[in-house]
Amino acid sequence: MPKNPPTQWHLSNPEKMAKHFSRIGWFGFWLQLVMLLIPILLLIYVLLIGSPESAQRKGIDLSSYLSYGSLLVLLFTTFWFYRYTRLAAKIPDPQLRPTQASVEKTIWTGLGAIFLGISFSMILMTNAVGRFLFVLLATPQTGVPFSQTGGDPAMTLSAIDAVALMSLLFSLFAELIVLALSMWLLFRVTRRSDKSVVIPAS
Repeated sequence: MPKNPPTQWHLSNPEKMAKHFSRIGWFGFWLQLVMLLIPILLLIYVLLIGSPESAQRKGIDLSSYLSYGSLLVLLFTTFWFYRYTRLAAKIPDPQLRPTQASVEKTIWTGLGAIFLGISFSMILMTNAVGRFLFVLLATPQTGVPFSQTGGDPAMTLSAIDAVALMSLLFSLFAELIVLALSMWLLFRVTRRSDKSVVIPAS
């Protein structure tokens, strides 16, 4: 079968496009890196500093928040934004510049991973808020039972629950930001002023 002729990404201002990739890439990288450290530090606090009851009870399950799927997605998207900074170094050079199709594919891959991460965060937040609601509805109107030695772990709330839920909110907030940045980057790449031109076969 005949192959399609090679294409080259023709840019009217490659330096400006490179700056977009560099700034968005570094911003998204550091933002997600911070969000990656928050649950890890929280888990260390629960296991090493918090009380044994806090580490053993079945509150907002930090092991779920740090489940392999969620953690790997966050690691992947963090690395993917770092990859944007490497693309920024290639865009100004016509010899190293990737094709527009490959750049669009790279951005769409990142978008797919971000959507997956948002789905994980929404599921975890729904589970966490659902547990809050269940405990509060089962609690007498005189007050909220805090975690105590010998109490039912499934029916208690503590400050670590609120901290874990806050971490989920921060994580979702960061994911929505990088989603918006990726969509804007995709718009810049696909806008009409930056078209691909066909290089005639020799």
